[in-house]
Amino acid sequence: MAKEDTDQGMAKPDRHVYGPRPVGALVPALTKVAFRRHSAASAQIMIDWPTIVGPALALVTQPKRLSDGTLTIACAGPIAMELQHLAMEVVTRINTHLGQQTVRSLRFLQIGFLPQPAVPPRPPLKAIAAAEAAVGDLPAGELRDALVALGSAVLAERKPSTRRPPNR
Repeated sequence: MAKEDTDQGMAKPDRHVYGPRPVGALVPALTKVAFRRHSAASAQIMIDWPTIVGPALALVTQPKRLSDGTLTIACAGPIAMELQHLAMEVVTRINTHLGQQTVRSLRFLQIGFLPQPAVPPRPPLKAIAAAEAAVGDLPAGELRDALVALGSAVLAERKPSTRRPPNR
């Protein structure tokens, strides 16, 4: 151990003298920048929005910002009028989901349209048939269905090789 670390008052403040620093000591420094822009509650609302309001409203609305208890929601077309009538129910759903009184009011930002999430393309029928044939001896159930879905996705992404095998 260096003499500078053992002298009284000489230990560096960013170094933990008694061994490795606990991971919990690093978390505040790492998350400070992220939470300065969005609070943890705001991030949770944005992630769980379809669960909170349901799939129908999630398609035409999108939470934008939570500031001082007011949640700004972007909405498509005339849905803002309907949301004003549902405002108290939406606030209750959000606060129940978060487990605390975070949102007190809603503000609506009406925009022309919301970008829709891309729907992944369905695998070709050949890939589905090949995947079902591969797991044909398994009993019907969740495991078999999951393996068929995985196999068809993997087989759909394979591209036929244009390389010829080497001559031996």
